[in-house]
Amino acid sequence: MKSKPGALAGQQPATAKGATPAAGSERKRVLIVDDHPFMRAGMAQLIDKQPDLQVAGEAGDPAEALRHLSKSAVDLVLTDITMPGRSGIEFIKDVQAIHPGLALLVVSMHDEVIYAERVLRAGARGYVMKEAGGEALLLAIRQVLGGQAYVSARVSAKILDDMSGRKPRGSSSPIEKLSDREFEVFQLVGHGKSTREIAKQLSLSPKTVDVHRANIKEKLGLRDATALVRHAVRWVETQGGTGQGT
Repeated sequence: MKSKPGALAGQQPATAKGATPAAGSERKRVLIVDDHPFMRAGMAQLIDKQPDLQVAGEAGDPAEALRHLSKSAVDLVLTDITMPGRSGIEFIKDVQAIHPGLALLVVSMHDEVIYAERVLRAGARGYVMKEAGGEALLLAIRQVLGGQAYVSARVSAKILDDMSGRKPRGSSSPIEKLSDREFEVFQLVGHGKSTREIAKQLSLSPKTVDVHRANIKEKLGLRDATALVRHAVRWVETQGGTGQGT
């Protein structure tokens, strides 16, 4: 059963259909960032059919998205979390640094329990899984444009439990222990990247990457580099095998 949409920390969810504009209102402009052309096309078709929304542009990776944002004003960035080049989390931080306050909504195939809190901390205002469907996506878009945060009821409950200290023992994935940078390194290890390749992609020194790898092994209880690679590869495979390594 799919989780029903929810709002964060006492916020009230929008109506099932979302708000519709008053007569004469301007349509909100949405930039779609996803490395799969078919996915972009599907979301664009859905959005452009709405009376209150329009697609302002499309981008296949974070670099292209930042170029678009430097040239055109948008009201919302709709972005995947794993794409070629810069990670989705770092992309969110980049957007917030360059365009403070710009609304970002993550749409991803990856487990919301692992990613949702990370993207919210990075500056996104919501997270919706692709499997949730078009109605949930439109609800999320309108809720974020309305100034609210959007996550599923499942994630909202988890965040509230974390804040209240009622988190059940053993309910967290060990991956949640990793910092955002360690998480990036872990993903790249899972995509078969060497220390030198990871250093180049993340603009770090190889020594710094080695420190992150050591921290990851300690936090995940892994004995050695071989165990780290094996664990990271298995994890990436369970997440669909796409993202920074492509």
